[in-house]
Amino acid sequence: MGKDLKGKELGIGITQRKDGYYVGRYTTFSGKRKQKIFKKFQECRKWVANAEYDDKHRNLNFPDEILVSEWYNYWIGMKKRKLRISTINTYETNYKNYIKPVIGDKMLAKVTSMDCQLILNNMSDAGMKTASIKNIKIILKDLLEYAVQNDVLSKNPCGKRIEYKIGQKSNPRKALTIDEQKTLCKGIIGNEFEYVYVLALQTGLRIGEISGLQWSDVDLKNKAIHIRHSLSYDSKIQSWRIGDPKSEAGFRKVPLTAEAIRVLSLQKEKDKQIESAEQEWESYVFLRKNGTPLIMGNVDSALRTVCRRVGIREISMHILRHTFATRCIEGGMLPKTLQTLLGHADITTTMNLYVDTTEDQSEKEIYLVESALSVNGT
Repeated sequence: MGKDLKGKELGIGITQRKDGYYVGRYTTFSGKRKQKIFKKFQECRKWVANAEYDDKHRNLNFPDEILVSEWYNYWIGMKKRKLRISTINTYETNYKNYIKPVIGDKMLAKVTSMDCQLILNNMSDAGMKTASIKNIKIILKDLLEYAVQNDVLSKNPCGKRIEYKIGQKSNPRKALTIDEQKTLCKGIIGNEFEYVYVLALQTGLRIGEISGLQWSDVDLKNKAIHIRHSLSYDSKIQSWRIGDPKSEAGFRKVPLTAEAIRVLSLQKEKDKQIESAEQEWESYVFLRKNGTPLIMGNVDSALRTVCRRVGIREISMHILRHTFATRCIEGGMLPKTLQTLLGHADITTTMNLYVDTTEDQSEKEIYLVESALSVNGT
């Protein structure tokens, strides 16, 4: 979303140049980018709105002439208005790698159930996990269902008959053990992202939430941070996008441990030595050496490098979130409290995806209830 020279948001597809003129941009149904320059903002906004509407409805009356790739551009354009950029990036990567090679150049009206199954079969033949294949089916089904809803197709060819349980079994993502966590914490000392990793382990924040953290969200006096937004990097336009947390439950207050307060205080001193690349980044807690916000790929890559160096299994930032959740449960935290801290709308997500019970914890728990279990016939 563009901004004017005073920092005010102008809306999607509109920016203001230094000379005061406004630039309107939009992407056509077939994926081509168009732009036009205006002296007045209202004229620019009207042109963008009208151009997008006219272009997107150009082919809808002639479904036999629409390629899948053209329909995909229309569908993903709608998704961009309501989904997070990280989700959009995943959709675009999956479409490009798995769906487009099979049906991208095919007429939308000619897509069959066999085409849909072929896409999933190809993934299975390539050794993909069942979970990954399922995700592709979800994207493919939604893409085609949107065509049904818009009367472009009469029936969705990607229905229940399309089998996705044909891949390899997924390996569960395990939290770090206590020993692994100790080893990692020693290994990250002095790393560019040391304080990022420590804060993730102490709060369970998502990488996008950490990236989007501003000093106005941090209350060191009252030992809490407020999660109000998420920041992610869009590699296609080489720019950052700020948005809301993942769900309504993502807006939350997270208490800070003494260790979290320590690293945030150190980060505040570190920020004084970094000159932000642009004025809009000055208020952000975590900036890279070049004065720009975090990029998830860089943070993950650096973390894997540390893991290899210290001799533990390679992990991503998301595993640090798993680890936080697991340590909380091991320490006796109620699942409902943990759900709130993690920003989950559904507690089953908290328990099923983020909490691993260690063998040591299982032994401790069984000892706690041993007396209650000692019921026998003697």
